[in-house]
Amino acid sequence: MTATTISSREFNQDTSRAKKAASKGPVFITNRGRPAHVLLSIEEYQRITGKRRSIVDALSMPGLADIEFDPPRSRKLARPADFS
Repeated sequence: MTATTISSREFNQDTSRAKKAASKGPVFITNRGRPAHVLLSIEEYQRITGKRRSIVDALSMPGLADIEFDPPRSRKLARPADFS
């Protein structure tokens, strides 16, 4: 794993370089010489946090059962399809 440090200006000018470097290790992005952000690959982020979401978890909406939603019924009739 190779850590890379680039300035905010370099990051803005060559984002693809930063993304390539992130595949090899963390990329520290500095602002006025001080570390401000870290760019990681998604695999590295998931390894560090230990969080892997399933598709069900990604699509679920916690607390959805608490939302009251009773839309008014439409009085308009649907038009029949025209297959001519």
